Amino acid sequence: MGQNKQGFALFKQGKKRCDMLSKYNPLITKEYLQTQPENQYFERKGLGKELIKPSKIAEELIGMLNADGGILAFGVSDTGEFQDLNTLDNLDDYRKLIFDFITPPCNITLEEIDIDGNLIFLFHVEQELERVFCHKNSGDYFLRIADSNRKLDLEQIKKLEYDKNIRQFEDETVADFEMEDLDKDLLKTYQEKLGYQGSELDLLKTRHLLTSKNGEYQFKKSAVLLFSKNPEKYIPTASVRYIRYQGVEDKTGVSHNVVKDVRFENNIPNLIQEIRQFLKISLNEYYFLDLETGRFLKVPEYPEEAWLEGIVNALCHRSYNRQGSSVYIKHYDDRLEISNSGPLPAQVTVENIKTERFARNPRIARVLEDFGYVRQLNEGVKRIYEIMEKSMLSTPEYLVKNHNVYLLLRNKISVHSKAVSVELMKKVEQMWDRFNDTQKNILLFLFTQGSATVKGLSEFTKVNENTVRSYLNGFVIDEILVRQSTKKRDINAKYVFKQD
Repeated sequence: MGQNKQGFALFKQGKKRCDMLSKYNPLITKEYLQTQPENQYFERKGLGKELIKPSKIAEELIGMLNADGGILAFGVSDTGEFQDLNTLDNLDDYRKLIFDFITPPCNITLEEIDIDGNLIFLFHVEQELERVFCHKNSGDYFLRIADSNRKLDLEQIKKLEYDKNIRQFEDETVADFEMEDLDKDLLKTYQEKLGYQGSELDLLKTRHLLTSKNGEYQFKKSAVLLFSKNPEKYIPTASVRYIRYQGVEDKTGVSHNVVKDVRFENNIPNLIQEIRQFLKISLNEYYFLDLETGRFLKVPEYPEEAWLEGIVNALCHRSYNRQGSSVYIKHYDDRLEISNSGPLPAQVTVENIKTERFARNPRIARVLEDFGYVRQLNEGVKRIYEIMEKSMLSTPEYLVKNHNVYLLLRNKISVHSKAVSVELMKKVEQMWDRFNDTQKNILLFLFTQGSATVKGLSEFTKVNENTVRSYLNGFVIDEILVRQSTKKRDINAKYVFKQD
């Protein structure tokens, strides 16, 4: 460990912020307290029209203890107004609320600061890895999710206790970490990203990525995963593996159909960039009809934002303590499967995954959020669904099996490849300006889905069936579409693009 101490002497010591208010968190400034959006790690509490009770503040702190920790600023309104706590008659009740309302005893530090003559309380909540906390009076359990506090039921409490055991992994230290393995360029980029003016050492301590005792420093496993040049040297499960299969299933023996197998080993931020560049050139392309211009554009078989969000989520929320379990990206002809060791954390289920948030590795999640990779308020998962829908691809599927979490993204290359010839593409492009919005949407739907009935197109465009039928007849006359039915009146007749 002496090597760590010596290595840190190589870091340049940055100057402290002159406007720093907190001796516990160098990032806290007057501007931060006023303008920082509330999120998983930060909450404002003003005095309110009806004075907020100490027991209510305790509920918020319990939620933070059971989640990722954070800071609660009491005496700062939602609009950023500083409200002097000295005006409270029962001020000592707020000083004692940690002891009066929270059980078991917890690691929360109350810091009293002065801002322009106003007394403000900063409750510094240390994330608790092993224990689960509740309210002394009511016995209720709470969990902070994004910028809100949730009361938990019995099943959610059990899942939270399970996740607490997994979370211990990222806070374990790596005693034999060697300083030359630290990616100092990446750490410098991180420091600049935050606009942090202290030393790299201070920044790592602020983000709880290392510990110090008697002048000796030890990196936590979360720091190794984030900032080591070679995390696999210390954590054998830190890699990502890409496998390309020929076909729609994996086969073995004489039918073995793996055509590419690549393993990626790096710290998480660099892994994200390496895999991003690799997949951009590995994914197939197909033509997509641009609704605005009427042009057939070549685009990847899956929208980048969707698969990138899926990979980031897998790296952020996987169970790194499971030996021999990497993140897998399996690429089939018809789908992309992104899997990580699970199961889903705490209150998250396959059904509510778009709306619930809970970080299995909060230290890692916090840094990736700082880098801009992880979105607040669980927008990342929601965005996967939105971008797939916008691209008119199948709804993403989340599955949990064998203690792993799978994200399935399906393409429609087989549909698109048969949908329209190059000559017909040119014809549609030339006629595009003649079509109204409904006609354009009909062609877009047929291009992405392959075929459709009058009823289906009516439901999609929200236009009555007679109008849709007249548009379809016009496309048939123009030799853009063909009607697949021998019956004159057939409600199940399908319309498809004309083939050569």
